[in-house]
Amino acid sequence: MQKTFGLIAAGLLMTLLTACGHNVEQRAATGAVAGAVVGGPVGAAVGAGAGVLVSKATDR
Repeated sequence: MQKTFGLIAAGLLMTLLTACGHNVEQRAATGAVAGAVVGGPVGAAVGAGAGVLVSKATDR
């Protein structure tokens, strides 16, 4: 139960960190670092993708 709660909290933190930055590159980099901490190389790729998506959504 505690491990599940920890993973959920880490995922939420990763999602919040992907919104940090002023442009696409900064948001993708922040998401990649957060994803790498949570899920290793696969998490880095997912985090970078989330950063790009957040950037595209906020630019509209």
